[in-house]
Amino acid sequence: MKSEPAAERVQKALARAGIGSRRQIEGWIKEGRIKINGKTAIPGAHVSSKDKIKFDNRIVRFSESGQEKTKVLAYYKPVGEICARSDPKHKKTVFDKLPKLSNGRWINIGRLDINTIGLLLFTNNVELANRLMHPSSQVEREYAVRVLGEVSNKQLQAMLKGVRLDDGYARFSDIVDSGGEGANHWYHVVLMEGRNREVRRLWESQGVKVSRLMRVRFGSYILPRSKHPGEFWNLNESDIKALNKDVEK
Repeated sequence: MKSEPAAERVQKALARAGIGSRRQIEGWIKEGRIKINGKTAIPGAHVSSKDKIKFDNRIVRFSESGQEKTKVLAYYKPVGEICARSDPKHKKTVFDKLPKLSNGRWINIGRLDINTIGLLLFTNNVELANRLMHPSSQVEREYAVRVLGEVSNKQLQAMLKGVRLDDGYARFSDIVDSGGEGANHWYHVVLMEGRNREVRRLWESQGVKVSRLMRVRFGSYILPRSKHPGEFWNLNESDIKALNKDVEK
């Protein structure tokens, strides 16, 4: 005898399908934007793969288990693209070149400012994205930084100890001297959070100008040397498992 599909709250089901976060979905339910089998959904409603769910009159498809397979896409962000779906001030966004999903949407895991290049991850799994981005997860972000001029040991120690910025204390958990020639010098630094322009602001707090900034690692995933700006590629199952392990408690 065939068992009935497992039921779960509509907020959880839609979040797993990559439609949005549970909080966003709760708001959409209150706004009447979600329908279950032709009827406006109510908070706490349970659904399974046999139910017909629509969001803004668009059908949301689920796998037989009620869950979409987690996908993670890596993108080598070039200079000049913003981490937004659209912006009237800029023509290029990091979403422009990404492949379309048949169901759900890509969620960017963290951001990079318009002048920063390097590794940017996307997933269709809202829960995974939220866990990887949340400060409590303490996921490492590693950057290669080129600075102008000499940097003293006192300045490096200050950034390791912690510096008060406009939005609170910030610090690097590690700084490695990577060498350089002339006025330019390279360092590799590690952060445990992803506040706006945090790497640049930490160096600026010491009067040091960053001339080039590149993210080379997010959690356990390292940007492959063979990739070039503008390229995207899918992470394999072992890479995705490693990212999940990064946020296991």
